[in-house]
Amino acid sequence: MQNILEAILFGFSEILNYKIMKRALAIGAVVTIIWSIIAYFIWGDLVSFAASFIDLVPFSMLRSNGAWILSSFLWFSLVLVTFALILAFFGNMILEKVSKEKYSSFSLLVVFASAAFWSLVWFFKGSYIYAQFLKLLNWLPFETVEASLAYLMGLYFVYTAIIVTMLLVTSFFSESLLEEIRDKNFPYEPFLEEDEVKVSENRLLDILIYIVISIVSFPLLFIPVVNFVIQMGLWIWLIKDTFVNDSAALVIPKEKRAKLSEYKSGFLVISAVTSLFNFLPVFNIFGPFFGEIAMFYYLKEIQKEL
Repeated sequence: MQNILEAILFGFSEILNYKIMKRALAIGAVVTIIWSIIAYFIWGDLVSFAASFIDLVPFSMLRSNGAWILSSFLWFSLVLVTFALILAFFGNMILEKVSKEKYSSFSLLVVFASAAFWSLVWFFKGSYIYAQFLKLLNWLPFETVEASLAYLMGLYFVYTAIIVTMLLVTSFFSESLLEEIRDKNFPYEPFLEEDEVKVSENRLLDILIYIVISIVSFPLLFIPVVNFVIQMGLWIWLIKDTFVNDSAALVIPKEKRAKLSEYKSGFLVISAVTSLFNFLPVFNIFGPFFGEIAMFYYLKEIQKEL
């Protein structure tokens, strides 16, 4: 357990490094722009795809899950708006008092504080907010509810695509990222010669499996609680399988990798913490970097026990 906690704390400390933050923001901006452009051209198809499944869902279930989706979307929007307002009104003043490197860390702190504040509001008033959305959906015609939820599901598709692409890009360039971490923290421990072709095949296979399961299980996303469990489960599996393979190829000899199954609980905990980044706007950009670094550190520590 100590190795797991140390790996998580190490991951958090490293993503606050200005160089890594700058890289994450640059990649995140490019990925977001690319998917925004793609979404602009295929938006009608995305909405139609979501609507075709919504037609199959009973209205009572659709209404209940719709209220949950709208409540979550409102929370997400308020976190973003609060973050933007704080930086707009106080950003320049704070930048004058802190260094550029610390300002990046401050921005993440603002996102986290904003999310914590609105989560507290939802903890006490979430049922009331849900009930108000439920009343609203009762008043609206089915066609309006269907169109609204299809639109939100379109946003969900784009957001998920950004998350998965960030994970894939981080994984493909993991060696250079982990080399920097190694040179800084483990300067006398060389990497193994990895089979890059095999590692790349594993990455692409993981993404393909994720996409297929996501499509097959898509109708279940309209069932409250079940949708959360499925989404978290898929994210945790994808993060664990991808990042463990990335780091193991660099630090764990092939003949010892069979023993990694004994540390499955540690991989799952780190992957679960990484997946939580996906629920926070802006933070989701840093999730793959945190997961890659934390998993690398954890494997370095358990390497001594194998």
